[in-house]
Amino acid sequence: MSATGTLVELQQRCQQAILDGNALPGLFAGEGSGNGGFGIYLQAYRARLASALQDNYPVLLRAIGDDAFAALANAYITRRPSRFRSIRWFGDCLADFLTCSPEHLPHPSLVDLARMDWAMRAAFDAADAQPLGASELAALHAQDWPQHRFRLLPSLQLLRLDWQVEPIWKALDADPLAGSDEPLFLPHVLLVWRPQLECRWRSAAPLEASVLEALSTGASFAACCDLIADSGDAEPAATAAGFVLRWIADGLLARESPR
Repeated sequence: MSATGTLVELQQRCQQAILDGNALPGLFAGEGSGNGGFGIYLQAYRARLASALQDNYPVLLRAIGDDAFAALANAYITRRPSRFRSIRWFGDCLADFLTCSPEHLPHPSLVDLARMDWAMRAAFDAADAQPLGASELAALHAQDWPQHRFRLLPSLQLLRLDWQVEPIWKALDADPLAGSDEPLFLPHVLLVWRPQLECRWRSAAPLEASVLEALSTGASFAACCDLIADSGDAEPAATAAGFVLRWIADGLLARESPR
């Protein structure tokens, strides 16, 4: 065995050095972390991950600016190294990281802005599915409604937000230099989905959100009616039917998979 150890040991040391952002003493003589040699890998690794965060959080980047985002990216990379084969998914825990490290943001509402950023990208990359149409709904026999289980689009996400950040997100998404009033503290549920080629979003009332969550776990239409009745609604079947019609119009429901 050489002085530097086996090839496997050397590879492991190189990997850890890149993850830690430190040069390897005793190896690659004359190649520090500043210029050339192994230093290129030290710089390129973090730079590529920082670039991935910029791609995945474009509106958050615009909200806090390049310098603040660079500092945030550096801290996140140090604390949460990439765990995925695809760099596309790097940054999946950024909102949780910001919740525990609020010093990186000028306002707590920006955590929700990060959640919305990630949800939009995740919806865009979700599996495709054909939205359920009015004609398919009309073909459903009356006796089949109680036990029918509506399928949600794979892209649908229910975000529980504390701040009303949607106006800020919309303004900054359209114009990097757009200004906005400070968001209101308003806990609510935001729906994010992609019916066709473009992502959509809107808020949902608590009852609607609860029914959608039930559908996501395989609840039948009858079970959803029971859930609505438990909320105190006087006409649960009519309310549930109204939800279904709106979801058809919004493109939230998916067609049955071919058997």
